[in-house]
Amino acid sequence: MSDNSAPNSADGINPESPARFTVLRSRSFLKLWIAQIVSAFGDWIGFLAIIEVARRIGGDQPGSAIALVMLARVLPGFFLASVGGLIVDRLNRKRLLITCDIIRAGTLLTIPFIERVWGLVLASLVLELATSLWSPCKEAIVPNLVPKEQLTAANSLSLVAAYGTFPLAAGAFIGLAKLVEWFGQSAVGQVEWALVLDAATFLIAAALIATLPIKPHRKQRIAKKTKLGLAEGFQELREGWNFIALSPRVRAVLVGLSTGMIGGGMLIPLGAVFNDVVLKAGNAGFGTILVTLGFGVALGVSALSVAQRRLNKERTFVTSVFGAGFGLLFAVSCSDTFLALAGVFVMGIFAGSVYVLGFTLLHEEVAEELRGRVFSALYTAVRFCLLLSITAGGFLSDGFNWLFGVLFENKIVVGRFTMELPGVRGALWLASLLIIGAGGLSLLSLRKSQEKK
Repeated sequence: MSDNSAPNSADGINPESPARFTVLRSRSFLKLWIAQIVSAFGDWIGFLAIIEVARRIGGDQPGSAIALVMLARVLPGFFLASVGGLIVDRLNRKRLLITCDIIRAGTLLTIPFIERVWGLVLASLVLELATSLWSPCKEAIVPNLVPKEQLTAANSLSLVAAYGTFPLAAGAFIGLAKLVEWFGQSAVGQVEWALVLDAATFLIAAALIATLPIKPHRKQRIAKKTKLGLAEGFQELREGWNFIALSPRVRAVLVGLSTGMIGGGMLIPLGAVFNDVVLKAGNAGFGTILVTLGFGVALGVSALSVAQRRLNKERTFVTSVFGAGFGLLFAVSCSDTFLALAGVFVMGIFAGSVYVLGFTLLHEEVAEELRGRVFSALYTAVRFCLLLSITAGGFLSDGFNWLFGVLFENKIVVGRFTMELPGVRGALWLASLLIIGAGGLSLLSLRKSQEKK
């Protein structure tokens, strides 16, 4: 396999085949996808278990303990972004993936013996450092395992693996509690079984990845013969930054995904408030919003996989960013539950398309020796924007509530028409406008790309 080549029919896949999920005929990608499903399933179980451990050892301040642990899962990505991408681009990617899985498995097995919050924070930090290397490394090898024509389908399946396993993991976590009850009193409880299961999934993933035919690219072969000094490291980091800054296509994807995430992420902390204050749909209302969003994402990803050959990816990406923004704008402007859910469903359809097409465009655009740095930057930007939106959502809601109270007494009356204006509606309006703005910035970047051509 050449440095930038994709597999051909020798790997069991015909790039010209119109079948929807022909990509699964690639034995290499199938192994990688199964590894991702297994580890994602375990990781969700481990995530729930770690929250329970934090609550258990947090004493009189379980909320603070959980917050510290979650902070430890978020912060490393910000500081590791550039250096982590450089590591991914210089080291043997197969060995790096396997090493990260083994580190995660070993760390999880130590958690049952942790009795202090600082110990759990340290373990979470190690887990996140390994994940911050594993994720961009996995993205960097995907174009080497499937043809360019199947990248959209491959990214659709990766999205399913990453997020579609959460309901199964949540059910399994509950099932472990029932299993412990069935066995009666035991030194091994639900949390311990969950962590052992999570560790096992990482080891299974490492074993599958060990069989993949991934060869080092040219720069990795050269790196074996040269030491990385401070000057050389900074030069390679600058190379990655310059590529991101000067490539309109890459810049459009980073802006569309990350800035759009600021808006979309606000639905997480504010969706429940919107349900209670505006829709008044009861205890099940917020769950219904999330389920509707999930069904929309699933439909969007499925439709994209079917129609991928007939779509202009750049134009569809921008259209999808706009569609997600206008879908959210419509949803939060409605006070009727059915209409609001319809808007959330539309938002989900376009949001799934944004994710899949964004990753596909990067896979097609970025040279193999730069993928680690570019995807590390993407993951960091998305993570930062998501954290910003979740953190700022509540403050914005309170701020708009005060503003609307001063200006409009929290309602607008035009004739017989009345619209309630709680602060949460203003915050979500702002969220939708941020997504629409992200679409505009992406459009400008892509137009510059076309002008260069």
